[in-house]
Amino acid sequence: MKKIYFFLLILGVNISFAQESELDKFYKHLDQYERYAVDSSYVGFKELEKTISKEDTLYNYALFYATVAGTELEGKYRMNEKFETSLKYANEALEYIEKGKYIFDLRFSKRKYFMTKNKTVNHFGMGNFEEGAKSIQKMYEYKKEDLLPEGLDEYFNFDFFVLDDKNVWGYEWFHELPKDRFSSSFTKIVYYVYSRNPDGTDKEQLYRLHVLMFHGDVDFDYVMTKRVSTENGETGGTLYKYTYNEKMDYEKLHNDVKEIIMSGAKTDTKTTLEKDKDGKVKTTIQMKM
Repeated sequence: MKKIYFFLLILGVNISFAQESELDKFYKHLDQYERYAVDSSYVGFKELEKTISKEDTLYNYALFYATVAGTELEGKYRMNEKFETSLKYANEALEYIEKGKYIFDLRFSKRKYFMTKNKTVNHFGMGNFEEGAKSIQKMYEYKKEDLLPEGLDEYFNFDFFVLDDKNVWGYEWFHELPKDRFSSSFTKIVYYVYSRNPDGTDKEQLYRLHVLMFHGDVDFDYVMTKRVSTENGETGGTLYKYTYNEKMDYEKLHNDVKEIIMSGAKTDTKTTLEKDKDGKVKTTIQMKM
């Protein structure tokens, strides 16, 4: 208990306006949180946030910990593919973040953008691809307004699932198609495929599936490629069966990735990138007959 009192002193909490019973409850829920009983502490902090007067100094800390505990629970259930429960916590956390942005610093308010991308993962996990696409659109709007914090300003996680004892993570980049298709080349989306540890965490990256901008005058904008890291570079190839347009069909993409993983689909080309002794990268592309 000394640790809790010391923590409150560090924060400079003025507890003189708090009812004794409310303060006791706060200590109890803070102790639960520190003992990793996050579910119980969250219920308690939620109740305090509702019942404590907003004029009471203790309210700010009840709100803060309701946000922190709710965010942890959102991540816990998302990683265990309990997406409906995770989405519930995400929506509640966003409500607390909205209240807290007028009280706490800018770093606190930026939690909003991380929670938005987490909602995308939850929607995709539940099969709600239209709602997931709306969350993605919000991320692009935040990008245009230059609101995204470091860690989200270049790309973001939008999909996650477990398949055949593999963790599969989908990330999207904010790159836009150029008018001149031969002026640049970029990957729009990457699905990272990992083996799993017994506790469900990522073990080893097995390969990556890249949704790559396609050069040329064709009726599609992107094509799927498969890449595997090697000691001297990487090897991979193109899967021309899987193509996509600028307006991404996320449901098709999600199902295509599952199909590729489950079927072990073979690439139509073989691409090898290797560094020579001078550190220069040599690229070799072969068509498979």
